[in-house]
Amino acid sequence: MGLHALYSSPLRCARETAEPIARAAGLPVRIDSHLRERLNWDGTKTFDAFLADWDRSTQDRDLVLGNGESSRSAGERLRAFLAALPGERGQVAAVSHGGVTTDLLRTLLGDDGLPPHLIEEGIPSCAITIFDDLNVIAIASTGHFS
Repeated sequence: MGLHALYSSPLRCARETAEPIARAAGLPVRIDSHLRERLNWDGTKTFDAFLADWDRSTQDRDLVLGNGESSRSAGERLRAFLAALPGERGQVAAVSHGGVTTDLLRTLLGDDGLPPHLIEEGIPSCAITIFDDLNVIAIASTGHFS
């Protein structure tokens, strides 16, 4: 694919996804905290309570929960990461998470610019969203699964 750089969230599931990409591309994985998910279940509350918090923070993009970050600020964090990439030569891959990617898309396109199911159902695992600078080219593509 002609990748020139590969970034990953510091969270284990993203790093584990990035490792085979790195091997295939012959690139190191650069860990960047801008790519982390905005809210993660840590077991300190029930999973149902976590999902309720997730839903509330998805509906109210300015709601700040215990982690100190809202959906809006998470989207802006990922937008800042993308905005800093033009210094990279060639194609760049970044392994992140569905929630924060949705937050970014909501920031860039607004809720009306997204496929209707995306906010409710989320981005499927391992889906690919493509950007050219801050322009959205493809959203949650899963064609590579077949």
